Amino acid sequence: MTTYTILIILSGLVIFSYLFDLVASKTKIPSVLLLLLLGIGLRFLVGYLNIHTFNFLSILPTLGTVGLILIVFEGSLELKYDRHKNKVIRSAFLSALTILLVSISIITTIIYQITHQNLYTCIANAIPFSVISSAIAIPSAAALGNNDREFVIYESSFSDILGIIIFNFAITNHSITTSAFIGLGLSTFLIVLLSAIACVVLLYIMGRLIHHIKFFLIISILILVYAIGQSYHLSSLVLILSTGLFLNNADTIQNAWFRGVFLYKNLSADLSQLYQLSAESAFILRTFFFVIFGFTMNVSELNDKPVLANGFFILLTIYAVRFFFLKVFKHGAVAPIVYIAPRGLISILLYFNLPAELKIPQVGTSFLFLVVLGTSIVMTLGITLSKTAKREEPTA
Repeated sequence: MTTYTILIILSGLVIFSYLFDLVASKTKIPSVLLLLLLGIGLRFLVGYLNIHTFNFLSILPTLGTVGLILIVFEGSLELKYDRHKNKVIRSAFLSALTILLVSISIITTIIYQITHQNLYTCIANAIPFSVISSAIAIPSAAALGNNDREFVIYESSFSDILGIIIFNFAITNHSITTSAFIGLGLSTFLIVLLSAIACVVLLYIMGRLIHHIKFFLIISILILVYAIGQSYHLSSLVLILSTGLFLNNADTIQNAWFRGVFLYKNLSADLSQLYQLSAESAFILRTFFFVIFGFTMNVSELNDKPVLANGFFILLTIYAVRFFFLKVFKHGAVAPIVYIAPRGLISILLYFNLPAELKIPQVGTSFLFLVVLGTSIVMTLGITLSKTAKREEPTA
């Protein structure tokens, strides 16, 4: 395969992804679903033409991690905080935490019934299926009203963060002991402290940089700190979310010393450019990640009836639990938010980060693909039907 052929393929994928985003804005079909189908189609085409490819699974975790960072950062740069939003934030956090824990418990039971593995292994495998993917949820919420969109951004980001915390806790502690919880408390305190320092330092750097290359440096520093934190099993996504929130709300801090030292004239324009760069970079990485994930799937494995049946039970669990607890924690109507529970980038990353000894053959990538695909389809149909029903409501 020549250099020019590779360039044609890469640029073609980006163009297709852009067209898919346009289609998504009109039809409410998530562009991620179209990218997965494109990857599957390319897999069939490559097989038909007998073209040799390398193992794309080796680059998938790296692409996904950087994409996750940028998507959460992009979403947090959209959020403006005021005291009136405390109720939304609290509801989103409690919803994310409760739904995550209950989903893990029920999906653990399902996996145990399927595999009869030990409980610890089943819990570790259940976590990736229980986390909402902010990489899909945040873009899909763009067409919702302000309150619903903010709820989805907060809830999906909290779900990612809490999912990573629980996942790291599970794979580093084979038993629940007092020392394990002390370690969890210390690591949580450390990442909160690190986040506070990073927020202030990055804002200071932004105000002092005079080089024309500025925003990729900021993003690179964020990725560096995230990677260092994750290598020590810290939940560094807290840092990404808090940095975006802090930068976008720094101008609301009234302390005279802080405003004199850290705020500067072009902050608003710089944040606008940083948001644009994050959004476009996330778009590119999301494109390649989901196309490659679709490409690596062996669709013939989905003909397995037990896989289909067990996947259906997990999907039923996801939406039953979500409907019940949204009724408890969210004020107002739960539709169409109840349908926005996609499994995607974060689920795939957590699955690939499972230690080899904890992976269960019966709960493989085809099983994961089925759940990712199923939640995307339910989300598409749910949002579309909710909007149709809303339009048909009689006006007073």
